[in-house]
Amino acid sequence: MEAQELKELIQQSVRETIHEVLREERLALCLALIPRVSEKEMQEIRGQFGSPSDYDKSEFVNMTDWVRNGTDLQ
Repeated sequence: MEAQELKELIQQSVRETIHEVLREERLALCLALIPRVSEKEMQEIRGQFGSPSDYDKSEFVNMTDWVRNGTDLQ
């Protein structure tokens, strides 16, 4: 393996590792920002707003790709 090929392989490995670490940290931040509620508070919330299954699916935005990849929502 030539020095240039080795350098490119190392750079790609570092990029992938950094990308994965940033993804994990972004997910950890999202989880840390979700407020904790007691069971009593959760019952009050459900009483006031209902359950997610009560809402029309068209009212929701799927953010899975954004959370996984940090890309723009479409």
